[in-house]
Amino acid sequence: MAENGPGSTQNGALIALSGIKKVFYTDEVETHALADVHLEVKKGEYVAISGPSGCGKTTLLSILGLLDSPSDGDYVLAGEHVSRLAPVDRARVRNRQIGFIFQAFNLIGDLTVAENVELPLTYRDMPAGERRDRVARALERVGMSHRAKHFPAQLSGGQQQRVAVARAVAGDPAILLADEPTGNLDSKTGEAVMELLSELHGHGATICMVTHDSRYAHYADREVSLFDGRVVETATA
Repeated sequence: MAENGPGSTQNGALIALSGIKKVFYTDEVETHALADVHLEVKKGEYVAISGPSGCGKTTLLSILGLLDSPSDGDYVLAGEHVSRLAPVDRARVRNRQIGFIFQAFNLIGDLTVAENVELPLTYRDMPAGERRDRVARALERVGMSHRAKHFPAQLSGGQQQRVAVARAVAGDPAILLADEPTGNLDSKTGEAVMELLSELHGHGATICMVTHDSRYAHYADREVSLFDGRVVETATA
């Protein structure tokens, strides 16, 4: 078990979910997306979250990423209770502690590669010189330095996802959240992106990845399976 200290919870976990529930109300109908989810992720761990469509994977990732709040339960991230934070405080934690990698890349078309990677850093009180250094290092890590001045439309799908990974790691987040990062890629390009994530993990990155593809779940240290909003299995991937 990891020692206690900054960036960890009392039991050594970077992420600790306890009794997490999420209920959506529409037209007097209750939809229980998550029901009593307990999950811990240690610093440096690579966890794959899998399960059939509609099982709650995306809802769980949204809560992990502070894009949504649970209806009940507690979420501790890097030692901070974040379940009930006000929107402005959630945005603060999200910007500094969480890096997102989306299936659809979510790059801004009229910004260059470097400007896309820099954008999240502009919301911090960070000098321009430090931002440029972080962008350069992040692009070098993903092998995209030579495309810094290109626009997303000039890149292949795999290259766009590499830029998205660079954007996620540039802020040195506590955790990377990947939502079906290979979903819009062919199998060969998808394997290349997975190798990149494995390389980042090998250098100490903590990763939670949602995937429906068992081939990619095996890249992780551990696979967490969801069914009907509940964790039904946790196993070494």
